[in-house]
Parts: sequence; C-alpha cells; structure tokens
Amino acid sequence: MQSVIELSDRARDIFRLVVEGYLETGQPIGSRTLSRSGLNLSAASIRNVMADLEDAGLLAAPHTSAGRMPTDRGLRLFVDGIMQAAEPSPEERAAIARGLEEGGRVETAVAAATAALSGLSHCAGLVLVPPREMVLRQVGFMPLSDNQALAVLVGADGSLENRVLDLAPGTSPTTLSQASNFLTERLVGLTLGEARARLETELADGRAGVDRAARDLVARGIAMWSEDGARRPVLIVRGQARLIDPAAAADLDRVRQLLDELEGKEEIARVLDSAREGRSTRIFIGSENTLFALSGSSVIAAPYRGPDGRVVGVVGVIGPTRLNYARVVPMVDFTAQALSRLMR
Repeated sequence: MQSVIELSDRARDIFRLVVEGYLETGQPIGSRTLSRSGLNLSAASIRNVMADLEDAGLLAAPHTSAGRMPTDRGLRLFVDGIMQAAEPSPEERAAIARGLEEGGRVETAVAAATAALSGLSHCAGLVLVPPREMVLRQVGFMPLSDNQALAVLVGADGSLENRVLDLAPGTSPTTLSQASNFLTERLVGLTLGEARARLETELADGRAGVDRAARDLVARGIAMWSEDGARRPVLIVRGQARLIDPAAAADLDRVRQLLDELEGKEEIARVLDSAREGRSTRIFIGSENTLFALSGSSVIAAPYRGPDGRVVGVVGVIGPTRLNYARVVPMVDFTAQALSRLMR
C-alpha cells in the first residue's frame, strides 16, 4: 500500500482536503471547491492531481461529472498518516464519566457510558463485557429421543438455557432422573465454574454417589455449558437509531445492512474481540473487514483492562465510514481508559 511519504506535498495537501471535506459533508469534493481553499492552484492542476490519486486507488469518483471521495484504502492512509487527533473536550469527558458513575452493577455503568459515547460520536456504541457467570438454581435432563436429551439450566435470576445433548447408547430415563437430582442437590447457589470444580473433585474420588452412566452425563453436561458460556461474549449495543440520520436518507440500503449486521451480535463481537490484542485503539474501515463490505461501515474499538492489567473487554463505536475519525478515535480511547479505572 502506498505510504504518505510517497505523496508529493501538493498531492498530500489535495488528498487531505478531499478527505476532510468528504468526512464533513458526506459529498464528493470537486476541483472547483478545492481551488477556493487557499491552494493557489488552478482547477485544472487540481484535477490532474486528483486523477493521479484516483489511479493510485486513494480516491474514487461516484460518476464521471462528480468530484472525488476517498476509498477505504484512502481513508486508511489518512487515518494512519495524516489525521491529527483532537482530544475530547472537558464536556465530552464529563458526559462519559457521568455514565460510569451511575452506580449499581458494573454492567449497568458500562452500558450507560457506552450510551454516552454513542451520543457524543453520533454512532452506535458497542461494548464487549466479560461473560456473566450464571448462578445455578436448577439443572435437569429431559429425554427427547433414545439418543438425545434436552439439558435445562435455570439461573438464580430466572434465566433459562437449553442445550441438546447426545446420549450414550442405552441411557435410561432413570439415569437422566438420577443425574438431574444429583446436579440440583449439589450445585444450587454455585456458578458454573464453581460447579465444575466441585464435580471434578467428587467424581474423581468416587464421592458422587451415582452410577457410572449418570456420572458421565453430569460431567458432559456441565462441561458443555462451561465451555459454551466461556466463549460466548456479552455484547451491549446502544444508540442504533443514531445511524439513521438525515445524511443517511439517500443511502437507506446501506443503513439497513448495517442494522442487520448489528442484529448478528456474534459476528460483531468477533470483530471487537480481535481488538483485544492491540495496545491501543484499532480502526476497521469498510471493506477491510468482510462483515462490513456491504454496509460500508467502520468500527473504532479499544480494549479495557481489569485490576490485574489483563484485557477484560472492548469498547467502541460503529458507523458509516464517513466518521469524524480525528474526534471519535480519542473519545473511544478515553472511554476505554475510564472503564479500566472503573474495573480497578
């Protein structure tokens, strides 16, 4: 990919003005507009440079008579090499801090801060929080067929989760009942992690008091829930309505596509999760990620850390590629730092 240092001063200035103009207005920028911006160049000279930038894959023209707008590749070059970030204002910092001070559960405060971030950035706010550990109230197995059962888990908060579990040949209804009774008697009030640790100890030293078939069913059931819960992130989305603004009216298909993507939280969560490895804010622009290729969306995300310094979640925003990156990137970074302080 072409770097900023490979552009001449003239090309760099024109490229910057095109990108900044497009990010501000959402419209292609023409040579006549640029000729009035203090470049001291004729419209013809500007058109020649813009054509060169188009040939380099940094600008594109929506149709022949229009001005130019940045491509995803051009936006990446701008964000990485030209953009000058603007720190959040005291008012913006205070708005995010107020969300975190709402009290109650950490998840509630995190959601409130994400809603504030959404309002300030005019995007949808996203936060990936540590998986919640369900406290068990009841666990059981219900037969579905000769070789499958429905494993039912009821949480202390009234939540209900079901999983289909394959049965070993010859598993009887008595075995299912025995396993259900054992789990409910021994594990009420424990989290899944605590339940798994207790079961491993009791099953290992023979203190379980159930037959081998029930022991196998119990072990596989808890292992399945624990594994599934550990890899299922909790994604909070706030401010989807902000994606439907007057500027989006001419491009409703893109907005609908983006809203559909937000419904598929697992895919969005995977994108955010990939930002865990970074030390600072990451920016995913449009077609750089196949998930957003159709909607033309960008995600700005930053990890936040727990008391031990390890990454526990990711916060960010999603919106059209025409974002005010210089303003929003520092805002996301500030929110991530604030969340890290909350977790301590």
